[in-house]
Amino acid sequence: MRAEVWDEVREELHGKILEHLQESYADQKNSDQEICRAIREALLEHVRDHPMDLEDRIRMERELFNSMRKLDILQDLLEDDAVTEIMINGHENIFLEEEGKIRRLKRHFASEEKLADLVQQMVASTNTLVNESRPIADTRWKDGSRIHIVLPPVAVDGIMVSIRRFPKERIGMEKLLELGSISEEISYFLADLVRAGYNIFISGGTGSGKTTFLNALSEFIPGQERVITIEDSAELQMAGISNLVRLEAREASMDGNLEVSIRDLVKTALRMRPDRIIVGECRGSEALEMLQAANTGHDGTLGTGHANSTADMISRLVTMVLMGNVSLPVQAILSQIASGIDIFIHLGRLRDGSRKLLEINEVLGIREGQVELSCLYRYETDAGEEVRGQWKRVKALQRREKLQRAGITAGSDS
Repeated sequence: MRAEVWDEVREELHGKILEHLQESYADQKNSDQEICRAIREALLEHVRDHPMDLEDRIRMERELFNSMRKLDILQDLLEDDAVTEIMINGHENIFLEEEGKIRRLKRHFASEEKLADLVQQMVASTNTLVNESRPIADTRWKDGSRIHIVLPPVAVDGIMVSIRRFPKERIGMEKLLELGSISEEISYFLADLVRAGYNIFISGGTGSGKTTFLNALSEFIPGQERVITIEDSAELQMAGISNLVRLEAREASMDGNLEVSIRDLVKTALRMRPDRIIVGECRGSEALEMLQAANTGHDGTLGTGHANSTADMISRLVTMVLMGNVSLPVQAILSQIASGIDIFIHLGRLRDGSRKLLEINEVLGIREGQVELSCLYRYETDAGEEVRGQWKRVKALQRREKLQRAGITAGSDS
């Protein structure tokens, strides 16, 4: 059956089922069993004049139930582990990311009103408010997926929804090695740095795998340490840490709850006797508190941020600190970065969709008014249509005091 015909049949059946339910159960809330019974009866009546094979009947029954009780088209997509991103550009345009590649879905919502109803259904279950006066919202779905919504008139061409999905199973360093995102030599090197308490900041573009990489690095945190994670939306999956405190920011809600920002949580974490503070993503003025934590004895601080390169990440950190309306001169902020962060890791997404560690830089201090970096490893690609490359060790680690204090003799000079 052609897609257009399929959609027409589904909408026709949907209307008949709703009409039947309203007539038979006008004063009741329909149960799942009643809805399933009504769907089967409508399908039986339809196939008397329009034969449909068993596979199509099962699929139609599932889609009708999803449209009436669950999340319509989205339900099957949210149950498909291969789908990592769902992008809705108005009710007629749905795009999916699978294995790093983006494709357009042939199906679409029946109308903009149907999509609007679905959006309200999603935000209502997470106690989030989104409407014409507040047209932008971020929330988290039950399975941990991160949802971003933009409504008209801000979204000019209709309702926009982005759903970032995360794997049910935690992706660790072993899996990153299997995927070719990092080399074995670099993984051993980073494991030593994490165990020794180096302050590490991970940068990269959207979808480059920053949170996944941060998760993988956390495998090497000694299990006896007290770790506090701070996130805009809880995504980190720490393993093997018993003394773990997870904090999540909160927007102001429709029932009167006040906003709790990342910056508030970093300040709170400093009073909770942490051995390590992990900031899922720095986006604003909380960068100052993170740098102060790294500069006041909280070794092993980890964080991530959006940037196109390590140099760009340093500039963005300066900007983030200034967003907090502080009166610090830029030179003082650069000094805070140079003394607070030991290692910058930059990740990237190549044109074939694969995610790679592109560069590791050691921070040596301040030189001629700028943060001085020393490149330790770099991923170099070969010329050609196919994406091929290898990691090259550029320089050895110079600042080895933390390794020595931890009794670790390995590192990039081994």
